[in-house]
Amino acid sequence: MTKSIAIVGTVGIPASYGGFETLAENLTRFHRDEELPNRLTIYCSAKSYPDRPETYLSAELRYINLSANGASSILYDAISLFSAAFRRYDVVLLLGVSGAIAVPLLRLFFNIRIVTNVDGMEWKRAKWSGLARCFLRLSEWLAVCASHEVIADNKGIAEHVATVYGRACHVVAYGGDHAIRTKPKPYEGRTLPSQYVFALGRIEPENNVEIILDAFARMPYMPLVFVGNWNYGPYGRRMKERFESLNNLYLLDSIYDRGILRSLRGGASLYVHGHSAGGTNPSLVEMMHFGLPIIAYDSIFNRYTTEGRALFFMDADSLQAKINSLTPIQGSAVGAEMRRIALQRYTWDEIGRLYFELLGGGR
Repeated sequence: MTKSIAIVGTVGIPASYGGFETLAENLTRFHRDEELPNRLTIYCSAKSYPDRPETYLSAELRYINLSANGASSILYDAISLFSAAFRRYDVVLLLGVSGAIAVPLLRLFFNIRIVTNVDGMEWKRAKWSGLARCFLRLSEWLAVCASHEVIADNKGIAEHVATVYGRACHVVAYGGDHAIRTKPKPYEGRTLPSQYVFALGRIEPENNVEIILDAFARMPYMPLVFVGNWNYGPYGRRMKERFESLNNLYLLDSIYDRGILRSLRGGASLYVHGHSAGGTNPSLVEMMHFGLPIIAYDSIFNRYTTEGRALFFMDADSLQAKINSLTPIQGSAVGAEMRRIALQRYTWDEIGRLYFELLGGGR
């Protein structure tokens, strides 16, 4: 039977940035390519899409006149959920737990199936404290306990949910093959060296930016190209002010053009991944498709994502030691393992199939 499916909790599509947005867009592409019979709708923030197209690929787009980020995300997600319920969608996929306060009410008053991706224990992030952290933890509890099905993007998140709430999760990660399939475009900013190490991510403490920069500050012979939102907050500005004068550090502002990112990733000889929170990080699975050696922060999430086959660091000393001791033969072997795992586990064909089986919209 044909089902109507709504996806809630993203800024919207076409995606310009963000893991959930990329997920929603690639699920839509899978839905189109596989010619799935179900109706698909993506809820979008009108604030981010002034032109507001009615459709994209095979999905209908519906707009909520609120920002999808910050404190307003709670109301944005909740209104999106109630809109889907009043419009009698069969299934809603909720990405993240910001609007989960509405989920028990939906269960009580509407006949709609709710599948929630609980993201990566958002309340543990260093940027949250006090009331915000308590609210996010409550939202996680409501999402886990009130949803019909729960998705975790990493085995580490699933273990947390099982331990704390006694509930089993479906483990479904992200695809990353879109990153390498994108047509390269030249980077026309600052002249970069012919060989460099690459890093990419939000400039936040839990991404261990300071550890990475400290390590490379001790290695003036080793160029690092690091793309991030350096001017977003006091932490990023402090890091940039402290390190930008070093000749081997290329601290580039956020780049959203996928073609330019494709060129920067493809030109690297090594990738350093500092994320310590958030489950399976999309930027990591994207880089795994490039077949480069990866040195990742030693967290349970990164070990599960790379099946323990990456190299790992805990501090600036261990990162420096890993880089200095890495031989071409070892680097080639690690890179080959990363690509093998990525092709086996992190393609959008596989992720799309798993999601639509859970949503009841597969063939």
